[in-house]
Amino acid sequence: MTETPTITREPVRNPARPGTRNSETDRQPLTPWNVVLLDDQDHTYDYVIDMLGRIFGYDIPTGFRLATQVDTRGRAVVATLHRELAELRVQQIRGFGADPHLARSNGPMYAVIEPGEGGSADDGPDDHDY
Repeated sequence: MTETPTITREPVRNPARPGTRNSETDRQPLTPWNVVLLDDQDHTYDYVIDMLGRIFGYDIPTGFRLATQVDTRGRAVVATLHRELAELRVQQIRGFGADPHLARSNGPMYAVIEPGEGGSADDGPDDHDY
């Protein structure tokens, strides 16, 4: 039987030095951002419910509740996410296209991101219309 060599390990030290990147210290806080869907008269409830289902995975009752809120209040927070994902969702809303159920609809709905609870407008550029 051969003897198993003893392995000694140095303690793991923080490899970050000035001028280098460290994934632990470079992480930015995941400040919440609201995706806000804004009302217009060029999209039907069916369109809004379908869009919210495809982009956010909402079921029909949730989509209907949010569509009603957009219609009655002029806006609805449809998701609260970290900034990059919120920006992506706004781009997806803007890319969803016109409402095929309404002849006068000539484009997508309008959405913006706004700082969520605990967020601050100082977390990014002042223009949140993506």
